[in-house]
Amino acid sequence: MGIGDDDESTSATQRLLATLTAADESEADTDQDHTIAFDGLQITRDADDEFTLTIDAADIAQSGLDADALESVLAGDELEGVAAYVTNWHYWQETVGGEGTARRAFLRWCEHASRSVSGSTSAGGDANGDADADTGAGGDADTGAGGDANGDAGDGDGAKAGDKQEQNQALTVPDRYAALQGGIDREWGQLCITARFADVDHPDGERVYDLWHVEDAGADVTELTVYDDPRAAREIATYDEGGRYRPLKTAPTLETGWAFTGLSGDELVDAVGFFYPATIANWHREREGNLDVDHWTETADRQSGIYEVVSELPREAVDWMAEACCVDSQCLRRREWEYEDGDELDADGGAGPFPCREPCSLVVAAARKWAIAESEAERTYELELTPTERNQLEELIDAVADGKTDEIREADVNDGANRYRARYLRAKRFSDEGGLAMREQSQAGSE
Repeated sequence: MGIGDDDESTSATQRLLATLTAADESEADTDQDHTIAFDGLQITRDADDEFTLTIDAADIAQSGLDADALESVLAGDELEGVAAYVTNWHYWQETVGGEGTARRAFLRWCEHASRSVSGSTSAGGDANGDADADTGAGGDADTGAGGDANGDAGDGDGAKAGDKQEQNQALTVPDRYAALQGGIDREWGQLCITARFADVDHPDGERVYDLWHVEDAGADVTELTVYDDPRAAREIATYDEGGRYRPLKTAPTLETGWAFTGLSGDELVDAVGFFYPATIANWHREREGNLDVDHWTETADRQSGIYEVVSELPREAVDWMAEACCVDSQCLRRREWEYEDGDELDADGGAGPFPCREPCSLVVAAARKWAIAESEAERTYELELTPTERNQLEELIDAVADGKTDEIREADVNDGANRYRARYLRAKRFSDEGGLAMREQSQAGSE
């Protein structure tokens, strides 16, 4: 049985024809043609009630069709491949809907669909099929933007540098339908999303979505804990593999061993939102040129109370802070904020799909500690170490900074951050009072 060769295809055809008829009746007092143009499918009804069907990718062009002839063609009775375009239209316009929303844009991204759908129903619609609805941005430093992932955002012309490449990689309807048979995978941080047909044996255009950790993408689903309620994602995202609380949801510490299967589009977006709050909304705003970025100086200047001191953090220290906190090894958001507009930080902002629009609450809290520390005058200390011990201190700092202390085996005494090596150094070099045995030589600026 071919794609769309069932009752659902007939229903999709009837809905498409009804859309044409309804819009035509609304324009009864005009001589305007009515057109549906979506993902390569274009149907025009002229003033004489004749239809023209065009599918460029399939090299199909039929004109002078009456309603019965058009219905027969759309049902796939005469031309192979047409039914796929009809059920595709039905899925996006009838099942998904939400033109102009981040939710819809994200679901289309999941299957490599084109950003431009080449038109929608022309009765008041935008030529690109996704009418603009600018909600702006602005929220707290923790989530980065107000509103949820289903919120409307513009489908304007503002585009980031990667959009052209994304558009070049977009799949046509026949290519997507072939790929959806086996599933199309996309990565979103540590999430792997698989878009596929709900019924692979008799595909009718309806999609479902599977969601799991990228490290489990090749695992047998029977080996994982399977969920069907998107709200379970909130609990999964709360703790890491070691049971430690995850204050930063976009940290690359998401635990493995779970899967969501057969989710609807809305359920997928909800689950992703629980794992990575506001990332879909901000991703969409960025694509459409509507991302409201607050740079460091703007964020620091609006702090008050005990956090007011962060505005005193030196310029070079903000670079160190970004290198410490805002790189892919620490946070999967791609940092778009800089020191201030026109003054970029040296630290790499990351390469993830979703942006960070302002310093988060964790960065601000850490900045308070660093601002106080940076206000202190530097001093010179003298302590006695062997060359091996000096190297060991460097290895210890690197191991802690890179989060590798748990990976160092007790028997690996060649590693300077080995627990026994560290305890030996403490026993040897710490004073009875508990600190490093050292002498202060001078204070910067003193005689």
